[in-house]
Amino acid sequence: MSAMLPALPTRREFVQLSGTAGIALFGTSPFARAQSPGAKIRIGQIGTAHAHAGGKMDTMRKSQDFEVVGCVEPDASRRAKAESSKTYAGVRWMTEEELFATTGLQAVAIETEVKDLVPTAARCIAAGKHIHLDKPAGESLPIFKRLLDDATARKLTVQMGYMLRYNPAFQLCFQLVRDGALGEVFSIEAAMSKALGAAERKTLLPYRGGAMFELGCHVIDAVITVMGRPSKVTAYNRSASALDDGLADNQLAVLEYPKTTVTVRSAIVEIDGGARRQFAVCGTKGTLDIRPIEPPEARLTLDAPRGEYKKGWQTLAFQKGHGRYDGDFEDLAKVIRGEKEFAFSPAHDLAVHETVLLASGLPVN
Repeated sequence: MSAMLPALPTRREFVQLSGTAGIALFGTSPFARAQSPGAKIRIGQIGTAHAHAGGKMDTMRKSQDFEVVGCVEPDASRRAKAESSKTYAGVRWMTEEELFATTGLQAVAIETEVKDLVPTAARCIAAGKHIHLDKPAGESLPIFKRLLDDATARKLTVQMGYMLRYNPAFQLCFQLVRDGALGEVFSIEAAMSKALGAAERKTLLPYRGGAMFELGCHVIDAVITVMGRPSKVTAYNRSASALDDGLADNQLAVLEYPKTTVTVRSAIVEIDGGARRQFAVCGTKGTLDIRPIEPPEARLTLDAPRGEYKKGWQTLAFQKGHGRYDGDFEDLAKVIRGEKEFAFSPAHDLAVHETVLLASGLPVN
């Protein structure tokens, strides 16, 4: 499936519009509210069904920035399962109405099933709360746009849960591109895969986008951060499993730019696919090859020394110890407190979701 996109801003215009020119954009955010220095931000969670739900709750509970006031899970079986886990031990369970009525509540992490993510987010925005919204943002681009427009009108932040944004290797990648160290980017090769069993595949069957929708969205977010919105997206969807359940489990998307081609592969039939996850950015002055993505390892080559980096190939080491989602919530706290602007604007998130849908072979109207 191939889709030509309507007229779009240049890469420079997109970066200026979206705020994705840098992850560390400091200043007074128009989406921030005054916060007393040192005061913890009161936050709640809605849903435990998302694959990232437990990790997000663990991160919020250990954070020095947030106070978890409670969790909403209307499904009795899911709540019982969560209650028996260490992650949710001692968490207060409440209804959505009780959560919204909690004194001082400023933010909500939304970790429901995918089909409920955006509708739940809309209720949170209507209630005046900043949100951390897990991915992907549903199957409708217009509905997601309405959510972003509503949040913007209410001066509220929507932080999408794309888990590579704060990965140190990707932070370095964005910095190198921003500084021009890699030159003009002419190619990106990304792969985001794993192997799923029959039971896990069933949870994806309601969604037509398959592996790309579920997994590939993470690296597509990074591609848009580097390149902006593509001019054309072509999707190649295949089903490789012997289960013959119709799930698009072997997918390739080609994203086109005036001087650049990007390939994104995502499969859920790849044995030990996590170890081969990759994000390679090739420019006229150098290449950064991140592989594996978690924990991150990378190799960098440059045509000449730049700063601390030498000419030629070198292996890069990254500091360990940070959790997968620590950076998300550290950044969200700074934005809510008004200490910085959020680097991933509504324009960026809309471009990402449009590209995710097209790369998954889904319509955008």
